[in-house]
Amino acid sequence: MRPMSFGQGGPQSQWDPWKPNSQQQPWSSGDGQTPDWAALAEASEARNKRRRLLFVGGGALATVAIGAAVAVAVVSANGDSEASGNPSSQLPSTADIPSASGRADPSFAPTSAPPPLDPKDFVASAEKDKAPLSPEILFPGTQLTMGETLYKKGPTADTKNCASAANAEGTLGKVLTDNDCTRLLRVTYTRGGVAVTVGVAVFDTEAQATKAKGQADSRSIVASLSGGGVNAFCNAATCRTTTNSYGRYAYFTVAGFTNGEDVTDKSTEVFSTGDDLQEFTFRQIRRRGEAQASAAANE
Repeated sequence: MRPMSFGQGGPQSQWDPWKPNSQQQPWSSGDGQTPDWAALAEASEARNKRRRLLFVGGGALATVAIGAAVAVAVVSANGDSEASGNPSSQLPSTADIPSASGRADPSFAPTSAPPPLDPKDFVASAEKDKAPLSPEILFPGTQLTMGETLYKKGPTADTKNCASAANAEGTLGKVLTDNDCTRLLRVTYTRGGVAVTVGVAVFDTEAQATKAKGQADSRSIVASLSGGGVNAFCNAATCRTTTNSYGRYAYFTVAGFTNGEDVTDKSTEVFSTGDDLQEFTFRQIRRRGEAQASAAANE
């Protein structure tokens, strides 16, 4: 009788755990009595090595599949199926990407303030000089102070017949008429025994006032204005006179003693009185222009 084996009957086939229906190798040694442990160990090592290779290969395939899926997702997010072959070609180049340093700072056109209005322009012609005018406006109050000197205000007068307010024996009446004087305002101030009358002739233009000033001579004298407690003066006695102009205004002064005495080179109080009132008149006309210029600038 033949000895029994641990294998199944029929022809032997090599067992492969990864092949279906394959048969396990016999665990017996060459003598058929005990398992061949060395052969079993080798077979187990071979199976483990094959399994590791399969796991590594499967992982690589999974990585490739995930990368493909990500690429498809990027293309889908861009919404451009044509860019799937080269998605980076759709990105702007470095030169096309704006940077903070490349942005131009906002610029503003240079501006400049308009030149200030010239006050003299507003008293240079009747067209611009529209402010109210009267002796009380040009010479307000009942007195004025120039420096430390106080002057009391006396009578005032206002006429459109300019020649009638000029000294009848002088040349001023003709000068005013020839240059179309439209109005003449007068006021008298006193200090002690000295009196001065200021006459302001009004013209339509600065050119007319300047011409009248140039034509006036030593006999072009405004008539002194008395009354209201001021005695007549400079009707027969020698007095001191001045002539000037600013804008469309020509202004004249006549100063002397109220007791009828003649003015001489030593009559310093008369000279200072005439100079003070001439200066005050100039300031008042200039202030008139300043007020109108300021009003026009604020419109």
